[in-house]
Amino acid sequence: MTAPAPALAVPDLADADELTCGVLVVGGGTAGTMAALTAAEHGADVLLLEKAHVRHSGALAMGMDGVNNAVIPGRAEPDDYVAEITRANDGVVDQAPVRQTATRGYDMVRRLESYGVKFEKDEQGRYAVRQVHRSGSYVLPMPEGKDVKKVLYRRLRRREMRERIRIENRVMPVRVLTAGGRAVGAAGFDTRTGRFVVVRAGAVILATGAAGRLGLPASGYLYGTYENPTNAGDGHAMAYHAGAALTGIECFQINPLIKDYNGPACAYVANPFGGYQVNRLGERFVDSDYWSGQMMAEFAAEVASDRGPVYLKVSHLPEETLSALESILHTTERPTRGTFHAGRGHDYRTHDVEMHISEIGLCGGHSASGVRVDEHARTTVPGLYAAGDLACVPHNYMIGAFVFGDLAGADAAGARPYTGDLPADQLAEAHELVYRPLRNAGGPPQQQVEYKLRRFVNDYVAPPKSAARLSLALESFERMRAEIAAMGAQTPHELMRCAEVTFIRDCAEMAARASLARTESRWGLYHRRTDHPERDDERWLHHLDLRKSPSGAMEFTARPVQPYVVPVAGYEPRGGPERHLGEVRGEAVARAGGEDAPAPAPAAHTEPAAGHAPAGNPRILDVLALAEEQFALDELRPYLADPDAAVRRAAVGVLTEAAPPGAGPALAEALADDDAAVRAGAAAALRELVEVLPADAALRTALLPALGLPDAGARAAALEVLRALRLGGEAEFAPALADPEPAVRLQAVRALATAGAAGALARAAADPAREVRVAAAHALGTAADAAALAPLLRDDDLLVRAGALTALAAAGCPPPYDEAAEDALGDAAWEVRKGAATALGAAAPARAVPALTRALADPHADVRRAAVLALLEHRGTDDSVPAALAAVAEDPDADVRAYARRAVAPG
Repeated sequence: MTAPAPALAVPDLADADELTCGVLVVGGGTAGTMAALTAAEHGADVLLLEKAHVRHSGALAMGMDGVNNAVIPGRAEPDDYVAEITRANDGVVDQAPVRQTATRGYDMVRRLESYGVKFEKDEQGRYAVRQVHRSGSYVLPMPEGKDVKKVLYRRLRRREMRERIRIENRVMPVRVLTAGGRAVGAAGFDTRTGRFVVVRAGAVILATGAAGRLGLPASGYLYGTYENPTNAGDGHAMAYHAGAALTGIECFQINPLIKDYNGPACAYVANPFGGYQVNRLGERFVDSDYWSGQMMAEFAAEVASDRGPVYLKVSHLPEETLSALESILHTTERPTRGTFHAGRGHDYRTHDVEMHISEIGLCGGHSASGVRVDEHARTTVPGLYAAGDLACVPHNYMIGAFVFGDLAGADAAGARPYTGDLPADQLAEAHELVYRPLRNAGGPPQQQVEYKLRRFVNDYVAPPKSAARLSLALESFERMRAEIAAMGAQTPHELMRCAEVTFIRDCAEMAARASLARTESRWGLYHRRTDHPERDDERWLHHLDLRKSPSGAMEFTARPVQPYVVPVAGYEPRGGPERHLGEVRGEAVARAGGEDAPAPAPAAHTEPAAGHAPAGNPRILDVLALAEEQFALDELRPYLADPDAAVRRAAVGVLTEAAPPGAGPALAEALADDDAAVRAGAAAALRELVEVLPADAALRTALLPALGLPDAGARAAALEVLRALRLGGEAEFAPALADPEPAVRLQAVRALATAGAAGALARAAADPAREVRVAAAHALGTAADAAALAPLLRDDDLLVRAGALTALAAAGCPPPYDEAAEDALGDAAWEVRKGAATALGAAAPARAVPALTRALADPHADVRRAAVLALLEHRGTDDSVPAALAAVAEDPDADVRAYARRAVAPG
């Protein structure tokens, strides 16, 4: 029988492990990784602390399915983006930081691409930016975005980065240390050994993500949150206790999600593919133009009405589109999503996805709350920076997190380690916070205390808000101080969870007091006060800043919004002096009765520990050990040729993670492996690394034989890499049009389009597979070859005809094909009519405008929507367009009326 592990002892404060650096980065996720890389590139001595492991930590742990705010030149303008964010945030915006994301986002996309992150591009190599909202095209899909974190970790492991960046995994800071009014380090502990850790630094960058574990999910599971559940508000609490200002804490994050599954419904992914949100009657209902609090208010109202429930409609999409959606949604955003749907017996082909509303959280990236920062990521405490979802840069998303990580790293890079005495009182406070649960080993477990705390958040803080409920929240949170202090723990892991509960309580109190202080309603569902239901721009076109007062209480300041850099109609901020509000206290609430005991917390679902070697051949352990070293390809070759396929599979994985010189040809050779899993791994690796592989003769020579391999996946991967790196032409690609596998022929069509081989592409118009003919139509339209589209316009398959008509718009819809498009407006299939309307957007106005005006009365909403968008293309060339659009401004479909109203609005 195994003896129990000895009880963990409280370490002496004097025995702390002390680390020193120029720049301390707290958090190894999106913003933190970029901050560390940039600071190192600027010559800084960097220490990166991560309470988990940088390889798979943060909100990017499973990747990302797309970028929500890519301002790509030629597709969007920075000032338009800034205006959109200003409107989405009801005017309460510091535009200067937002503009940093708008102006620097494109360069960040290019930088990430140079690291190996893949963004969707068309056959000509242009970024395939999509339009999701009604104004601006900012969504850049990442169909293979599951590997983003792996790419970043690979970058951190480069020799030049290792020389300047020290990574300490499993170390959790709990307090930022300050001296003389500036940040000088941090104090925390090792979450595996329990050792106390003290860091002295010249600058501190907080990049700890959202306060995602604030509200309690409808499931009741503590870690079943919309946001990454490890993000418990650590940075919010640390910044607050360091004296930094937080702002917008009353502006909650609330998102649409899948009913009974705490994952996003992924409209940002589905909408560019043709999905959209409907009520149970099949009607689009959202009038708001941007995913904002106002949109969530409309969403919540529809869910609660007799028109609810609400669905993400995808069942109308063709099979190839649904398959593409499944490959993204079930592998990147939430890998368990496919299992969830299968357990319900739901299939996208027969069921639309029921949507609901998430628990509340604090997140700059998806709403507008967090640590106050300027355009350089500086907080109000000198030497302290914040970036990512922790920082209040409204609707900043992933690209904004990278941008502000970069800004923080660059600005902090010149800092030198603090050499003075570290503050003894702050060290003692941090030590007590960490180890107090060990002295209460038999006290209430963290799960029960946290469940009760977050239940109060749901009951009293979540919208709709009122002074009475918020006052009860404050009373509850104050009462829970003693319960939190009494929590018990016996292991370092339990100490970590107990510390997180203190952060959650801090964030809950901040959210309640800030919501009580702002006596108006703003941001739709995010801050709806039933006792102050109107928006009050006269008194509240202000930021609400929160600080820790000298007495230790929370105090507030109303900071006027400064005049905009980019004017926005409907808002005229005038600046002016700040209004000091001081402490905000709850009111007396008359009540009777007692309080029920909290229900026991459900058992938290635990995932198997990542990084464990599979059982079997001990050589696998040798391969995995190489992953932690800076190895040369020759050291790995014996494993790539090992008789055991499991060893070869592991070797391909290590080769992908490190990508040493020569990796491309080695992976190309592995496409011919005897084992299917090795071949699949090599194909996936080539796709993942395509942006960083040298486009040289060695890679071309290694890939060309793969075009004749029996494995269709290997052939398709070889075509894709040859196309992306422009290592082939018509001679290499055209023979693949005769391949027996449609997936290979699809890659051949894309490759021929990139090579400009219009003659060969025309042959694909007769392909037996519908999806190949649709791809051929798209490619021919991009090549502006309207004549080659002619047979596809007469195709027997309605989706091919629809695709050809849509492609006709890209080809300019010249005569006589404009007549064919007009005739197609009478087709029995709505998909074809929609394609015809799109085509006429590019035709001559004399034919297009009368036909499109008639199409505004089409019985199908998608056709009317396409007609409105097509008419917008003719607005400056035909005087009858405004009147035609005005006639449908009250259309029953939300998209139709919204586009029409925007088109006829003044200015």
